[in-house]
Amino acid sequence: MKTDDRVLIQREIAPHLLYLAQMYPIVTVTGPRQSGKTTLVRLLFPSFDYVNLEIPDVRAEALSDPRGFLLRHAAPAILDEIQHVPALLSYLQVVVDETGRNGMYILTGSHQPELQAAITQSLAGRTGIAELLPLSISEWKAAGASKGRDLWMLQGFMPRLAGNDVAPVQLYRDYFRTYVERDARQLINLRNLRAFETFVRLLAGRVGQIINFASLAGDIGVSATTLREWLSVLEASYVVWTITPYFRNFGKRLIKSPKIYFTETGLAAYLLGLRTEDQVGRDPLLGNLFENMVVMEVLKARLNAGKDPDLYFFRDSQGFEVDLLLASGRTLVPIEIKAAYTPGDDLSKGVRRFAALTTEAVRPTVIYAGRDIPSQDAPSFLNFEHTAGFIRECP
Repeated sequence: MKTDDRVLIQREIAPHLLYLAQMYPIVTVTGPRQSGKTTLVRLLFPSFDYVNLEIPDVRAEALSDPRGFLLRHAAPAILDEIQHVPALLSYLQVVVDETGRNGMYILTGSHQPELQAAITQSLAGRTGIAELLPLSISEWKAAGASKGRDLWMLQGFMPRLAGNDVAPVQLYRDYFRTYVERDARQLINLRNLRAFETFVRLLAGRVGQIINFASLAGDIGVSATTLREWLSVLEASYVVWTITPYFRNFGKRLIKSPKIYFTETGLAAYLLGLRTEDQVGRDPLLGNLFENMVVMEVLKARLNAGKDPDLYFFRDSQGFEVDLLLASGRTLVPIEIKAAYTPGDDLSKGVRRFAALTTEAVRPTVIYAGRDIPSQDAPSFLNFEHTAGFIRECP
């Protein structure tokens, strides 16, 4: 993915998108704003006509005369930000059904709920869907980036940072302001913008933790029902991602509330007021931010490979917890995530205990900031920068 005239970052999801274009008439690429969707699809499909539906007069043309619009922008074409004109999807259905060939249209969109509803109604079975998140560490490193643990978390992974044309603080300030003042208002009838902003900032202080809606409702002064609605909006627009607990086949009482993560760790660090590496390294939430970053690396690796996330965590009523479980068929890969640089039995006790609970557990692993220590008999230790490669090897 090209971010300026000097930087070319190859996106790991590219082979999957090309595969989908061979298998479906339409490929739909969703994801957060500024994750690189437009740049990527234009790079992968250079011969396609490109149409940006965020441009007001282009959008007005599509709304007023959808049939004529699709005649003027005949396949193959990229329709960018398709969520602005969801009515086009039913007309696209007619076009692709009449033509009967694959690789006709590439759609991109940032707001999942509008797209999801329209796709379910109009394009079921006609489109392959991919989700593009910000750059992964492995993508950055392949482009020559070299950073320490705390700088990765502080600066985050937005593609625009690769061009060095914007400071991370400015990027996340503008990103957050645009989201709250424009995107969130489009997705929900916000009567109290300040309370919504407070909610997002409080969530940043709870990354990697189980969501306690009652506590948050008391802090903000709105109902827990409202907060659940707001959370669904944040998830739908890829600001946050929740991981649900795994409780199949275990005979003890387990926690069933989800854990919260920010799709962009740099945004969480910004909302926490962190501005330097030193502040990140000394912050009480260092471990939580590190967990957030690693969970997102795992998620990116799964989505970039075209796989379902299949990510869970485990926690029983006594407080025993495993940070992450990667489920595949009848196997579970237990993963403990620690910001420490030094390996030790205290870091691996969670995955060792979980492995003793079930024969489904395979490849127990601690992802941390130290060097790789592979093992066949005991939990392996893996440096966080190698997360994507490890996940690609998992079933």
